[in-house]
Amino acid sequence: MRKVIGIGETIMDIIFKNENPVGAVPGGSMFNGLISLGRAGVDATLISETGNDRVGRRIISFLLENGVNADNISVYPNSKSPVSLAFLDENNDAEYIFYKDHPHDRLDFTYPDISPDDVVMFGSFYAVNPVIRPQMAGFLDHARNNGAIIYYDVNFRASHRDDVIRVTSNILENFEYADIVRGSNEDFEVMFRKTGPDEVYRSEIAFYTKNFIYTQGAMPVELRAEGGFRKQYPVVKTETVSTIGAGDNFNAGFVYGLIRYGITRDMIIAGLSEEQWDNLMCCAGLFSANCCKSIGNSIDKEFGESMKAELKQNK
Repeated sequence: MRKVIGIGETIMDIIFKNENPVGAVPGGSMFNGLISLGRAGVDATLISETGNDRVGRRIISFLLENGVNADNISVYPNSKSPVSLAFLDENNDAEYIFYKDHPHDRLDFTYPDISPDDVVMFGSFYAVNPVIRPQMAGFLDHARNNGAIIYYDVNFRASHRDDVIRVTSNILENFEYADIVRGSNEDFEVMFRKTGPDEVYRSEIAFYTKNFIYTQGAMPVELRAEGGFRKQYPVVKTETVSTIGAGDNFNAGFVYGLIRYGITRDMIIAGLSEEQWDNLMCCAGLFSANCCKSIGNSIDKEFGESMKAELKQNK
């Protein structure tokens, strides 16, 4: 069975609406997507770290409850697990304040087993942080050497605007590792002061990888791909309660589609058909829309069960 391995931060999101707390949910960009994949019946593993505290224990138990392997979570005994405050506005978009008490960033883990056509997901500042770059690059080399499909979600927040210069080389190296890159219009404005899918693709992406997904909130998703293929996909309309995990679950849905429809790395390199891209983008849109219906950062369990059934039928 093909596996999905995500590498990224863990955090406890405390969610506010109208200045009042309405929930607390374990999170993190790769974490949110892997929870959804676990609920959808995909063999999923997270590589990350927590503190040895009540928050850290809850994060690990939440992974296990949702079918995600937590063997590669490093627990640091003298650290407190990070927490974020997420303030939802009138459009249910979030503004964040992060609290992190780790004395310094670390990343100590044993490489999990990776087989050809497994999928590795990575992204956010965690993917470019200079302090853990040697470990991150080593893992990506390992994944590439073992034939994995590598999916990079840029997810570079405005709070890191002042860090762009010192991490640009890591961003570009990530583009080179990736078989598929997804980024939002906000990401590329922050990093390169560029907007528009064609300008970003031509000037920043195409030299490194041909497969590029450009998201822009409620506006249509733009795809640029191998062989000059390009297409626009409307965003699935839904009543939103929270958009916190929308992008993370777009990633999860896309990766679910890779497994469900038997898309291999060789097929991606050769160039996917329009029907294959349509199937992948449909899954991505459905996962993202479902996530936005609650303050949970992932798809709900009922939707996950339906996706699990679909996965079994396709085997």
